[in-house]
Amino acid sequence: MRTQVAIIGAGPAGLMLGKLLEMSGIDTVILERKSANYVLGRIRAGVLEQGAMDLLDAAGVGARMYAEGLIHTGIDLSFDGEVHRIDFGDRKVMVYGQTEVTRDLMEARKAETIYEAEDVALHDCDGGRPRVSYRHAGETHEIECDFIAGCDGFHGVSRASMPASDLRTYERVYPFGWLGVLVDRPPVADELIYAHHERGFALCSMRSKSRSRYYVQVPMTEKVEDWSDERFWDELRARLNPDTAAALKTGPSIEKSIAPLRSFVAEPLRHGRLFLAGDAAHIVPPTGAKGLNLAMHDVRALAEAFMAFYRKGSSAGIDGYADRALKRIWLAERFSWWMTSLLHTFPETGAFGRRIQRAEFDYLRTSEVAQRSFAENYCGLPD
Repeated sequence: MRTQVAIIGAGPAGLMLGKLLEMSGIDTVILERKSANYVLGRIRAGVLEQGAMDLLDAAGVGARMYAEGLIHTGIDLSFDGEVHRIDFGDRKVMVYGQTEVTRDLMEARKAETIYEAEDVALHDCDGGRPRVSYRHAGETHEIECDFIAGCDGFHGVSRASMPASDLRTYERVYPFGWLGVLVDRPPVADELIYAHHERGFALCSMRSKSRSRYYVQVPMTEKVEDWSDERFWDELRARLNPDTAAALKTGPSIEKSIAPLRSFVAEPLRHGRLFLAGDAAHIVPPTGAKGLNLAMHDVRALAEAFMAFYRKGSSAGIDGYADRALKRIWLAERFSWWMTSLLHTFPETGAFGRRIQRAEFDYLRTSEVAQRSFAENYCGLPD
């Protein structure tokens, strides 16, 4: 098989890249290790910046997002029960689940996507004729291509195919995770609530007007099976403002899991004709709602680079992709780290550390400049 760009991974990053290239007449094949149903069954967050909304519009898949998504113009921050709303001013975000973004892109794709592709291997990435081999339905296949886009996540084959001697990684693994519960009950508030409490962080979020997503910070030693629904709701109430806790509508969980938190960046994002994008290149803690949005920025930049190459014969965009993407990646890493540091309890925090967190909250609560900066970072920095 021959194609122009082989895309590894059929999550939102790979599917969006495929859609943008397809619209420009560039041939692509997407390989995905899991089944389509498995990909759609993954529970992920979904707070979209304006840039991500614009990109979905440009890809022709924004109609359902605007029909079903929830526009937010602020968030609530809570510190030991004291609540303050951060107004985004003239900015906004859209609450629309990553699963729904994936579904929209999956349904819009016309080119070939090969699910359940096993033993995917990348060959000759540093030469002029890269290849991808894989096994599907018991048979071995090979794709010849001009470029390979690695959009296959943190544990995928793409980054692992880069020479270790050329790869630099920067990582912080946090000593806690988020225990999340999905429930078919209306959200406790119209906008997200981020809560710091001496017992740990909590987040009140939603997927729609009738489905809610709640989280509490837990040590990574915790096990999901040790958390009954009743225990979860009791712990969440304990970390919220009393009025919010009283308004909480609980019910049986339809999904419950613990997500680890880490900050991670791999550099460079390119090896020859292999390019990394999305979670293959970087991970951010979910606190700043940056993961999906960063992936969308990556693939937009990568798509523009490929378009310039095929339309104009220019390699400037390809050569500049890593620098362009990494500038935004590190700014998002900084903001996500800052929000995580402000809102979570750490083993080493101590009394002094909590007073610093309180002072940071008070500064954000009273400073218009700080609130404008927060809104700019949360809603999406300019490119």
